[in-house]
Amino acid sequence: MESTSGAHKAPLKHTPLNALHKQFGARMVPFSGYQMPVQYKAGIIKEHNHVRQVAGLFDVSHMGQAIIHGENPALNFEKLISNNITDLADGYMRYSLLTNESGGILDDLIVTRRSTDSGREDIHIVVNANRKDTDFQYIEENIDQFCTLEVLDELALIALQGPKSEEVLTRFNTRVADLVFMSSLETMINGIKCFVSRSGYTGEDGFEISLPASKTEDFTLRLLEEPEVKLVGLGARDSLRLEAGLCLYGHDIDTNTSPIEAALGWVVDKQRCELNSFPGAKSIFKQITEGVSRRRVGLLPDGPIPLRESTLIIDNVGREIGYVTSGGYSPTMERPIAMGYLEISHSNLGSKVWANLRGKKLELTVVSLPFVKHQYHRGV
Repeated sequence: MESTSGAHKAPLKHTPLNALHKQFGARMVPFSGYQMPVQYKAGIIKEHNHVRQVAGLFDVSHMGQAIIHGENPALNFEKLISNNITDLADGYMRYSLLTNESGGILDDLIVTRRSTDSGREDIHIVVNANRKDTDFQYIEENIDQFCTLEVLDELALIALQGPKSEEVLTRFNTRVADLVFMSSLETMINGIKCFVSRSGYTGEDGFEISLPASKTEDFTLRLLEEPEVKLVGLGARDSLRLEAGLCLYGHDIDTNTSPIEAALGWVVDKQRCELNSFPGAKSIFKQITEGVSRRRVGLLPDGPIPLRESTLIIDNVGREIGYVTSGGYSPTMERPIAMGYLEISHSNLGSKVWANLRGKKLELTVVSLPFVKHQYHRGV
């Protein structure tokens, strides 16, 4: 998490749920320019397990939301991202990447194709909090002149995640049960107009709910009246996404990592790469056809010591071959887990490598991702 110490730092922003977090005993920390809850009184492990077993509620209002509208917004925005969105059906969404001219990742984002009541097509995007200002400026500068980016600062975003999420949310609106993973709808919940998607950042089934900031506290309190629902902080959100093998921007991916190196080749349309249809496509296509020198992998440490970001990884003769990008304790597996980048020759499943811990070697085994099986609801 980023530090905000020092007089030169801007004051921390607050989400609409800031007072509620404090009311429920959250420990607040600086994160991406916001004051955010890292955990509540129960602690990270209990919060994590509650999401895996029941239903947890997250405040993710620090994320950036925007709408692109105008003439052919899907076709025009597609020119800036790594995969197709023009083939998306109305209400469906796709994980995508903004890339730079060298093939590095500017940000990862969720893109949804939506039709308005008037029949207009819009593209709804959700981007990372620490990248939203940069992303929105980049999109505005590079989108077609007949399209407009509208930043949705008046909206908040909460996420209800876990196996009981559908059971809870259908008490308020039965239509959400019809959603499958990566689909969405606009509907009324508890008298509030909401944009609901079946998606999330935990590996569990669940929903993200975009709604007016002014209504968010009352809405959240009503959800918390349901016996299954408990508030969950950023600490558990991080351990959940790590178990799910999901990337955290600025750690596992950044402008110096390509989608192919990051094991995100499935987010890249090969034909559009070949046609050089988005920034960095030529470089990425070369990596698809010729290979890369390193790759993101899962790592299991041999022992109880968690690995931290930037820990160096060495081979059996002590040569540096990679580094850790995310690491910590897995409450589900009850052991440390990590992700990182390794030279391609050492990245095969089952390979043995070693973490260099202040001169001491800790054996690691390369494993497949995710660590914990995804539970997304994909329908029958």
